[in-house]
Amino acid sequence: MIRLSIPVRQALEKLSLPVLIAAAFGLMLIGKADAVLAVEVRVALADMLSPIYSAMAQPLAQVRSVGADMVQIWDIRAENARLRAENEKLRRWQTAALALEAQNEEFKAELNWMPPAAPAFTTAPVVADSGGIYARSVLLAVTPPHQVVKGEIAMDERGVVGRVTEVGDRSARVLLITDINSRIPVILESSGGHAIMEGTNEALPVLRYWPEGQAPVDGERVMTSASIGAFPAGLPLGTVHYNADHVPQVYPVADLNHLSMVRLFNYDDTGVDAPEAPPGRKLMQRPPPSTLNPRAR
Repeated sequence: MIRLSIPVRQALEKLSLPVLIAAAFGLMLIGKADAVLAVEVRVALADMLSPIYSAMAQPLAQVRSVGADMVQIWDIRAENARLRAENEKLRRWQTAALALEAQNEEFKAELNWMPPAAPAFTTAPVVADSGGIYARSVLLAVTPPHQVVKGEIAMDERGVVGRVTEVGDRSARVLLITDINSRIPVILESSGGHAIMEGTNEALPVLRYWPEGQAPVDGERVMTSASIGAFPAGLPLGTVHYNADHVPQVYPVADLNHLSMVRLFNYDDTGVDAPEAPPGRKLMQRPPPSTLNPRAR
């Protein structure tokens, strides 16, 4: 390696720019004077750089594709969030529309029927989703002085969540409808038959007793029944779906996996009357949940 002295390097640095400018003007003059030669030089230069461009084209295309995919994924996330919010609104409107449709049919059948008074309710946040003596329960934080009492019905914006089993000065525990200790009398909307919805400690409760010849229909709605006075009639619980073992399970309409706020309703003073059971119905007993679903233990 040749080492140049500092004055020589400084002189070369000063001459580099004028030399480059002169070379550029020289190339321009040659191109004007001999167009054929300029074309041949450009072609030769293009031939020399073409393999380099070809080698770089594929990685650059992949980088552009990855960038486009990232932009598309970001757009899809935003679109999914918007669609989830719209679906949530549609579910609420569907539940409200079905309830209004059922109420309208009742009005047509009983023109003199007067609706019961609206129940009082307390809104409370969910602060814990485990603990206590139950496998499926949530703990609520209530602000004193509150009017929460044992037995009140907990609901979210979709439907029934469970019932209050314990009440303290600043807390209340709600037994969810999926707990194995939960037993709720229900009515099947399409068939009109009565049944018992039992929790399994899993995500889906099951249906047990129903009138003979009126088995639950897949897809029909399950509503609370006032047959024993524990619940008012007509509160939405979920929809019926049969599993692989042909066991009728209930998909809860309430979002039990993402509870943040619930409302506790007191139906004691609303004058809800229990409807009469259909005459001449023979109840058909189903096996206990332990034989219906091996996981319900």
